[in-house]
This record gives sequence, structure tokens and C-alpha cells, in this order.
Amino acid sequence: MLPLRNGAWKWLAVAGMMMAILSGCEPVKMGVLNPKGPVAQKQYDLIIWSVVLMSVILIVVFVLFVVILVRFRASKLSKDYEPPDVEGNTFLEIVWTAIPVLIVVALAVPTVTSTFDLEKSPSPNKKPITIEATSAQWKWIFKYPEQGIETVNYLKIPANVPVRFKLSSHDAMNSFWIPELGGQEYTMADMPMFLWLEADKPGKFIGRGNNFSGRDFAKMEFTVEAKKQSDFDSWVDHVKKTAPKQSEKEYKALLKPGTVDLKTYSSYPKSAEVKEPNHGGMEHGGMDMDHSKMKHEDMEGMEDMPGMDHDKN
Repeated sequence: MLPLRNGAWKWLAVAGMMMAILSGCEPVKMGVLNPKGPVAQKQYDLIIWSVVLMSVILIVVFVLFVVILVRFRASKLSKDYEPPDVEGNTFLEIVWTAIPVLIVVALAVPTVTSTFDLEKSPSPNKKPITIEATSAQWKWIFKYPEQGIETVNYLKIPANVPVRFKLSSHDAMNSFWIPELGGQEYTMADMPMFLWLEADKPGKFIGRGNNFSGRDFAKMEFTVEAKKQSDFDSWVDHVKKTAPKQSEKEYKALLKPGTVDLKTYSSYPKSAEVKEPNHGGMEHGGMDMDHSKMKHEDMEGMEDMPGMDHDKN
């Protein structure tokens, strides 16, 4: 058996790593690569289109690179060879100017179109349900204004029904994300943001806070269950009959920094409702020009963040 040449072990190691990665591709199909609703599907299609287009460009560049190396390598050319002068070649200048423009257009048009489409209900012919999602250190609070109930760290939604999330934060800025149902959106204090999502069939998913917000930010996960409309209605009725009512004191205690278990309430105080800014705001982005103002008590818990030194006025 001949000894491996110098450097061969390095390439064998790289090949082994690639095989190990590729052998695990099937379980990787999750999150954004496993869309379970119309919003996630549209975003998935956009990702695939971008990857395919960029892959084609990469292959063309590599092929041209190899062709040029082979065709114009020094060993085949005479010593007095001079490359042709292409300065002022109108055709070539048009080609290498037009190609990047076409690439940008091919990426920009579907991206802009999809972005504006996602500002609207994914199923305009269906009546939506509104859910208020509030991030607090370090928990998620979900209020159902139409049903008058509240859950903590878990969420139930009807399948095949568009859900209009009204997002806010009690303290630190965070990001609301259910990867299999759609992209993420920020939660900010005193600046409601909006996000449309929909599950196309019953199922269970994982949601999370996707923005660093202090000591226990990694624990800000919540479960999401999409149920048939009849099952969702039955669950709401069961909560109203069996779950306790939430008092003002309990709600204020819930907002204090810390982790809590799953909780369910058959009602919540008026102060828990997400307030609209007086000057209005744009949906899905809430781009009103007044910056959110954090109250003194809202800064509680932020001092646990590494490298953060907060002054108290």
C-alpha cells in the first residue's frame, strides 16, 4: 500500500466532514426549511429562489474561471503573445453591465413583492383572530382580546385561520419568532408591532425570543399548538370555566424579571391590554417616529446583561 502524499490526509478529513454533514441533511429540514403555513411557504420559496439563482451564478463563474485558466495558461502561448485589446468594445461593456443589473432585478422584484404581500392577511377571505403577544423578562404573555383569556409561555391558535399578532414588550426589546410559521418581528416598549401568521393544518411548533435580552433570554421559548377550529373553541370554553381570573397584583408580579411555568387565566385586568400609540403607527413595523421610552422600573433585570452598566436617574 503506497503512503499518502503530503496533504492528502487533510483532503480526506475535509471529505469525511462533508459526508458526515450531508448524511444528516434530513433531520435538518426544520424551522424555516419546514414551512407549515402560507406565510412560511412564501418565505421558503423566496429563500430557495435566491439560493438557486446564486448557485447558478457561482457555477457559471467557476466554469469561466476554469476555461480561462486552461485556454490562456502560459505553457500554450508564445513568448510574444499579447492579449487582445478590448477597450472601447461596446458590446462587452453592455454585457458586463447588464448582467449584474439583471441579477439585482431577479433578486429584488420577488423580494419586494413578497415583503409587501406579507404585510397583509395570508388568507383575506377568512376572518382573522387577534392575539396580543408581550415579551417580559424572561417570559411570553399571550392575550386573546376577542376571547378575553390569557396564557403564559404557551400559545394555541386555530388552524387554517390567519392570526394577527400585536406585539409589544414590557421592558427589554426582543424578537417574536415561530420559524415553521413565518419570519420574526421585534417587540418594543410603547411601540406595537404587527405580524401575520397562519398554520395550514393542526400541529405543534416551537416559538422563541430571538433577541438577546439578559440572563435568562435562552429560556424564552414557548410552545405553539394549532388546533381545529372546533377544538380551539372547546379549549377556550374550558379555560373560561376552569382557569382563575388574573388580578392586577398577579399581572404586575408576572411582569417582574424572572422565569415562570405555564399559566392560564380566564380573564386579565384592563391594564394588561396593549395600548396603541396616540399618534398612530404603521402596521408590521410600527414605524412611528417617537422612540419608545423605558420607564425606570422597565430597566429591572437589564443589569444582569454582561457588559451593561445602567445609570439610574
